Amino acid sequence: MTDAPSNRTGSVRRQTQETAIDVEVRVDGVGDFDGQTPTPFLTHMLHQIARHGLFDLRVRATGDTEIDAHHTVEDTGIVLGQAFDQALGDRRGIRRYGQASIPLDEALAHCVVDLSGRGGLTWNVPLPKAKIGEFDVELAKEFFGAFAREARCTLHLNLAYGDNLHHIVEACFKAFARALDAASESDPRVAGVTPSSKGAL
Repeated sequence: MTDAPSNRTGSVRRQTQETAIDVEVRVDGVGDFDGQTPTPFLTHMLHQIARHGLFDLRVRATGDTEIDAHHTVEDTGIVLGQAFDQALGDRRGIRRYGQASIPLDEALAHCVVDLSGRGGLTWNVPLPKAKIGEFDVELAKEFFGAFAREARCTLHLNLAYGDNLHHIVEACFKAFARALDAASESDPRVAGVTPSSKGAL
């Protein structure tokens, strides 16, 4: 993890009979990534989150991938969401909302994030039941749903168009990273202020 003038960090470890996940995140990072999972495509997508969100991210994950990757992918989303929730603390002074549209060749994905304190995913990314390498593409939705619940954020992902499954899913992860970065950014105009008219998130 890179040294940075920020205490917005989260560190969460979760172990079950199916998986063992260890995540450290620094929100105000530079995009450093140190990740090891038994699912290469998941590792690749986590790298995209770190690089394009400029988060410093360390992930160690093991799981029962001899069954399939579902538990490992979903549980990684759970722990990453918990680590972000921890790092954001009471969320005072953040911009709260962020959005990004990201192309990858022929694919275009759009993501909107609201760090609202209410977890939920709206997923408008039609994908067939298919694989990218050994990765079931339907697990992308499971990852984002788990993250949204545990990070307590409202997350909308929409696909405008696209043909190549790798391009579509990767564009979703990159758009998510950029939108999350924008939403979690500190706004000096409202330092110490909760970004809600209710006074709480």
